Amino acid sequence: MMNDRRRRLADLAAGRLETAAALLRRYGRRGEGHGRVLVLGGVRSGKSRHAEQLMSRHNHVVYVAAGLPPSADDPEWAARVAAHRARRPPHWRTVETDDLTGTLRELTTPVLIDCLGTWVSRVLDEVGAWQQEDGWQERVDERLQAFVDTWRATTVPVVAVSNEVGSGVVPPTPAGRIFRDVLGSLNTAVAAESHSVRLVVAGRVIHI
Repeated sequence: MMNDRRRRLADLAAGRLETAAALLRRYGRRGEGHGRVLVLGGVRSGKSRHAEQLMSRHNHVVYVAAGLPPSADDPEWAARVAAHRARRPPHWRTVETDDLTGTLRELTTPVLIDCLGTWVSRVLDEVGAWQQEDGWQERVDERLQAFVDTWRATTVPVVAVSNEVGSGVVPPTPAGRIFRDVLGSLNTAVAAESHSVRLVVAGRVIHI
């Protein structure tokens, strides 16, 4: 059942790829930081830095941090969050939330979301995916589809950062495979509704 839903989501995204391609041809590499932009990349690839550069021309930016808040229990994660904060312009406003859909729907200024991967991890935890609780597939599908619908409808400049998970080996654990499949499907659906998609590899940006 889970695979059927993943396939339906992927098929929906694939069916819109022609539309996305037409949009990309129409808008081209329109002004940096305008429209809906998805920035993909691996760990330490430079994807977040590139996303921040895209939004640097805007005076008012809301930075939506979708990962877990920093905690003394995880000093390594706290250090990562601190480094990201120090890099951002001081006049940017930060919103820490797992409600990406509601937040994006309400904002009226340029938005940077970092990142979809950490958000998906939180969603999977909230819906009981790791424990394979009954109905978790339906709950996660609803959350993802609501975000994709809101992403498509937004009119403010928005950049979302996400992890590219399709280039590695098959994860050895069920949890790893669930995360890979769900995030991969979300990336495909969001890309189909974006004006521009960029892949960052070793600090180099590829427009795809």
